[in-house]
Amino acid sequence: MKKSKKFAIWGNTEKSKFWDTLPGILDWAKNHELTPYLTTRILKQFKQTDFPVIESADDFNDMDFILTLGGDGTILSAARAVAHRNIPILGIHLGDLGFMANVTLSDLYNRLDQVIEGKYIISDHMVLDAEMSANGRTINSQVLNEVVVNNGKTHRMVTCMLEADNRFIGKYKADGIIVSTPTGSTAYSLSAGGPIVEPSVKSIIITPICPHSLTSRPLVVPDSSEIKITFPIDPAEDIGVTLDGQVFHNFNYDAVITVRKANYVIKFIDFVDCSYYTTLRNKMGWGKRGNDD
Repeated sequence: MKKSKKFAIWGNTEKSKFWDTLPGILDWAKNHELTPYLTTRILKQFKQTDFPVIESADDFNDMDFILTLGGDGTILSAARAVAHRNIPILGIHLGDLGFMANVTLSDLYNRLDQVIEGKYIISDHMVLDAEMSANGRTINSQVLNEVVVNNGKTHRMVTCMLEADNRFIGKYKADGIIVSTPTGSTAYSLSAGGPIVEPSVKSIIITPICPHSLTSRPLVVPDSSEIKITFPIDPAEDIGVTLDGQVFHNFNYDAVITVRKANYVIKFIDFVDCSYYTTLRNKMGWGKRGNDD
């Protein structure tokens, strides 16, 4: 692996831990002759201004990796910015639960040293493309976690018709529908009763939210599937679509939402001694009973 020379820092500037950690990272970079690039959002609040800045998404093309400091939301926003540019992300966890960032502050510099020594692996994470069409306009967006469809601004149920590859799946009456990647299976989908799917499994997960039927259950389909969602009944309110919990759109009930695998993946920096199942146990209490230590 080539020696790292440049890296970008992407952080949750609302967390005090970010500002506590940033100076140490900058000193580490200087000591190892690496050039850190900061986002404009960081520089607006940072007293030092003599650092190169990420002014546009294309600037990521010059980076060897992106260091994110925050929680899962920080990683999701970084992944959206990186998109198809094939730049690996190293997530540093600053919050309470974060599942996607497996590096903590306690081993931050050990892991950074491993990265510049080439002692890491790259894991590919599937991305979904959501095509949303209504009223003669079409919006395309990509998600690392999930697409959530619900009844817009109200808490009423929505009636959805689902197809996979032009084959009818079923009619769902529920608070909404979640279409997620394996990476997103431990996010909203899990809270709604969906399965945990190891990120390397090539699949798409469809999870109804509070379905009005005991027979409506989560469904796992191949990642080659194209999922189409339509609405046969006017819900009297807009249809809401939420992308990775961070981007929102509203449409009329005649919208057609198509979800398929995107033509690129998001790359994460990982380490041979990190295990997905260890993360499940440590961060989600996997396999523990209520009275276990």
